[in-house]
Amino acid sequence: MSSVLYDAPGPRAKRRNVILSIVFVVLLALFLWWVWRTMDDKGQLKWVLWQPFTTAEAWTTYLLPGLGNTLKAAALAMVIALPLGAVFGIARLSDHRWVRVPAGVVVEFFRAIPVLLLMLFANEFYVSSTNISSDQRPLYAVVTGLVFYNASVLAEVVRAGILALPRGQTEAAYAIGLRKSQTMTGILLPQAVTAMLPAIVGQLVVIVKDTALGGVMLAFPELLNARSTLAANYANVIASFIVVAVVFIALNFALTSFASWLERRLRRSKRSTGAVLAAEEVEELKPAQIGGTFGTGAGGTV
Repeated sequence: MSSVLYDAPGPRAKRRNVILSIVFVVLLALFLWWVWRTMDDKGQLKWVLWQPFTTAEAWTTYLLPGLGNTLKAAALAMVIALPLGAVFGIARLSDHRWVRVPAGVVVEFFRAIPVLLLMLFANEFYVSSTNISSDQRPLYAVVTGLVFYNASVLAEVVRAGILALPRGQTEAAYAIGLRKSQTMTGILLPQAVTAMLPAIVGQLVVIVKDTALGGVMLAFPELLNARSTLAANYANVIASFIVVAVVFIALNFALTSFASWLERRLRRSKRSTGAVLAAEEVEELKPAQIGGTFGTGAGGTV
């Protein structure tokens, strides 16, 4: 079956696709076998290295508290960065230069600085200028860096999503007398959310992963930092890295799966719900039978 954007492959293309698929599977199997043999030769597959993960102590003492701190920092950053990014994204679309220019400067400034540098700067600021305790300071620094960087990125996502809408949407809203604020909140943003959702979710995944930077540089007790303590006690560095990687994969997969479900639900809710008329109802709506609405003066019987 062919369409404007896709041509169904012919017999030769199908054979080529099958051959390429087989080659890919074989190469993947060889790579996995090589990894397995290398780890086995280095003694990384010994049960003594993996056995701690089957006990409650490794999880309740190290991994689960670290995961809790990761989720706490990521959730705080998401809750603050999302509305802040939306505000700056809309501000960059303002007709007023005194609003548009400062918003653009702030967004471009924080978008250009590495998030790790923002975390380090925030940590030094809290050390020298606040009375935040040393136990809470890493969390504040990590969340601050994540918020500033990701809010600036999300601002560009919001701005691009709104600009991607047809200009007729705005013109139609103005034609019926809506103000710009009403047009933005009631017309443009609800439509842009669905288009922006994949990019927003991608940035939320980045937030979850970037919490690990705080663990490495600021001793924030998140999941990766907790892994290092566990590995020091059980001498299973490679095994602990693999387990933590699987936890991150599962966490981000759950986040993207939820976003995909939400996107499908939003798309379904925006579909037309118009009623289907029966044949007799259509007959009743014919112009010739509507009392004089379209009479014979238009050129005879319709």
